Amino acid sequence: QVQLVESGGGLVQAGGSLRLSCAAAGRTFRNYAMGWFRQAPGKERDFVAGISWSGPITLYADSVKGRFTISRDNAKNTVYLQMNSLKPEDTAVYYCAARARLTAGPHDDYDYWGQGTQVTVSS
Repeated sequence: QVQLVESGGGLVQAGGSLRLSCAAAGRTFRNYAMGWFRQAPGKERDFVAGISWSGPITLYADSVKGRFTISRDNAKNTVYLQMNSLKPEDTAVYYCAARARLTAGPHDDYDYWGQGTQVTVSS
């Protein structure tokens, strides 16, 4: 079992930045690929970014490429999502997820999910 807790969400103006964190507890964090997803009101949950278990392989949704950066610190059992140049359309609940595979993927076939953190971008 892996417990995931997101933090760092909040209200920010368009063009601003936020850094989300996801702290993991339970099984060996480094054995899991990690992903960030988001869900806006009335919409499906969408993939945002993913990172392989060892960190060198990352994957991004086209909508966030060049603006968001995913990283992980296996010593701290934490994955991060640095979000820059935020837009109102980035407003959503952001979830981190873990799966027992080497690489992350864009589909929601992850084994564990956090409770989410709200990100609101005002225009």
